[in-house]
Amino acid sequence: MSENTLRDLDIVAELREDDDDRLANYFRIAQSMADLIGPHCEVVVHSLQNYETSVAKIVNGHLTGRKIGSPITDLGLRMLREYRETGNLTPKPYFTRNAAGQLLKSTTTIILGQSGKPIGMFCVNINLSMPFSEIVGAYTPGFEETGTAALDENFSHNATETINSALDLAISEVDADPTIGPKAHNKTITKLLYERGIFEFKEATALAAERLGISRHAIYKYIREFKPHQD
Repeated sequence: MSENTLRDLDIVAELREDDDDRLANYFRIAQSMADLIGPHCEVVVHSLQNYETSVAKIVNGHLTGRKIGSPITDLGLRMLREYRETGNLTPKPYFTRNAAGQLLKSTTTIILGQSGKPIGMFCVNINLSMPFSEIVGAYTPGFEETGTAALDENFSHNATETINSALDLAISEVDADPTIGPKAHNKTITKLLYERGIFEFKEATALAAERLGISRHAIYKYIREFKPHQD
């Protein structure tokens, strides 16, 4: 199927400036996803402006040997055709093999522009032929390639639970530090909460004041002190 054939079907939009910006947002998502899953995951963003050079962003391209400027695949063209017939933007995951014969599990999402027509495709390919030990290693804290370690993250059901969990953690940290005296106790806890963004929640000030036994005015005063001074 040629590029002209697809464009004659009037399913692909000519990219506008805001569409370029929309695709650029997917570039950042692609990088984050590949960093999260590991080197056995290839993430590709296609721009449908030109099928011959459609790969606009690719992370871990070693899986398929592609790079920026590589063309759209025949399967990608088929999915665009099926979108015209069914309106399905997210076909079910599928299996394929790269040139080295490695088994890949893949998924593709069609990206729509402001006009409501396709402007790109977001594709993920995971190499299932990698040794299991290497796949598991990518999810181990301190993985050498990323240099990251495990961080605390509270997955709460509501904002109140998130705030109280943050309060519990801040209070325990301050209580465990013998260098922090009684006079600095509440201010230090408030500073930890401020640095961790907890006061972005509307009810955080009231909950913190209640737990610490101080007024909301005192909390606001501390926060004003923590904010960088503007010239």
